[in-house]
Amino acid sequence: MDDTDSKSAADHLILRRRDLLAGLGAAGVFASMPGAFAAEPAGELTWGVHVSLAPAWFDPAEASGIITPFMIFYALHDAMVKPMPGAESGAGLVPSLAKSVAMSPDGRAYDFVLRDGCTFHNGDPVTPEDVKFSFDRYHGTSNDMVKSRIEAVEITGPREIRFKLKEPWPDFLTFYATATGAAWVIPKKYIEKVGEEGFKKAPVGAGPYKFVAFKPGLELTLEAFPQYWRKPPTVKRLNLKVIPDEATRLAALKRGEIDIAYSIRGELAAELRQTPGLTLKPAVVQGVFCLYFPDQWDPKSPWHDERVRRAASFAIDRKGSNEALTLGYSLVSGNPIVPDHYEFFWQPPPPVFDPAQAKALLAEAGFPSGFDAGDYYCDSSYSNIGESVVDNLLAVGIKTRLRPIERAAFIKGYSEKKFKNLIQAGPGAFGNAATRIEAHLIKGGIFSYGNYPDIDELYHQQAIELDRAKREALLHKIQQIMVERVMIAPIWQLAFINGVGSRVGESGFGLIRRFPYTAPYEDITLKA
Repeated sequence: MDDTDSKSAADHLILRRRDLLAGLGAAGVFASMPGAFAAEPAGELTWGVHVSLAPAWFDPAEASGIITPFMIFYALHDAMVKPMPGAESGAGLVPSLAKSVAMSPDGRAYDFVLRDGCTFHNGDPVTPEDVKFSFDRYHGTSNDMVKSRIEAVEITGPREIRFKLKEPWPDFLTFYATATGAAWVIPKKYIEKVGEEGFKKAPVGAGPYKFVAFKPGLELTLEAFPQYWRKPPTVKRLNLKVIPDEATRLAALKRGEIDIAYSIRGELAAELRQTPGLTLKPAVVQGVFCLYFPDQWDPKSPWHDERVRRAASFAIDRKGSNEALTLGYSLVSGNPIVPDHYEFFWQPPPPVFDPAQAKALLAEAGFPSGFDAGDYYCDSSYSNIGESVVDNLLAVGIKTRLRPIERAAFIKGYSEKKFKNLIQAGPGAFGNAATRIEAHLIKGGIFSYGNYPDIDELYHQQAIELDRAKREALLHKIQQIMVERVMIAPIWQLAFINGVGSRVGESGFGLIRRFPYTAPYEDITLKA
């Protein structure tokens, strides 16, 4: 295969030999000799987690279109292919439970070959039947769209399975493996034995850590699974402790009660940076914070007027809030939903902070004294970002009331289209520009409260376009329209700032590009 072929394969997200080598490199010896020469897992680490852990996040079948459940998936479960360190393919994918993937010449079939020796935590082998069962059972985000494109899933051999498409679909692997949870494999026999509720209470997966105990709202405890195919974990026990308050998380880290603290911002982040023995771990991630206008399709709403939406965007002091909350580490790109490293990302002009122009636009739209914009909904773990934007809006005459909601409930209300007025969103799911557009802009998208027919048409054109340059042009055009119409106002691409204690060797932050959490868990170590 020459370099041109390699690039073409990456463009279409096909995992060929070059991509396999990227994923297998150091793990090869462990794949062929599980546990060989590896010390027994020892010690434990404790995380201070910024959100309440939802049992739905234990089950890949319920993937909700956000990145948070992958914090758990990477520990408990494994996927056919998934984003991993060192990935070279367009979607950052590396073979995992599958040792290879091949696309048919006509682009209408994908053949997976399962890796030998992979087992679930209960000792059952991972089989093609489990892969098919996991796909059929999947009912999370983008489920209807993905399954509408699949003609059949066929088991073609003892270790082989084929996905047949109704027509060529360049984004099959991206949706299957990253934008949904459909590629994350769970044990068919175990589910049939314990039932759906039994699985949630005691999930069994094929990942590097197995479930030990869960105290709702308090703590999740996991233990190393030494038979994990890639390599045995070195840390025996992981405790994910729910600590919603930032100040409390930082205090626990300083006292040594936890070893890793997620999401520390503002003055607390500055304090963390100055504390001896602690390490600040800032990372720009794939979460793009933005202000969504769900009422823009309602002619009776002020947000129906593009001038009002543009005024709100002019009112946001992105540089000021970035410096105050994330110490200047966040990225102000101007693209409200697509992160800078995603395939088919379009770079718009930088967003402008201009309160005077915001007031002028409001007056032109018939609101010279501003207006009452109602509730401003946000994930409570990012309410301080909301406070900053609410203050910015008030300064130009747009009065809003902050409504912070715990994350699981916020995502449920957002996806069920229960919110009005203003929504502070933070799209952070894996994927590419097309997967973000599908979720947030297209008719029927999980977070789309309305749609524009011209954007829908462009999206459907790109979904079947095999010429990469033509497809990129279509996706860039959609993003350009989104920005020009101010469908969503950008805030910034989040720098997720975390703290690491003195006992941690490799924390796992930044190993998977733009992933906000510590992963892969089997790579995390204690200091010697």
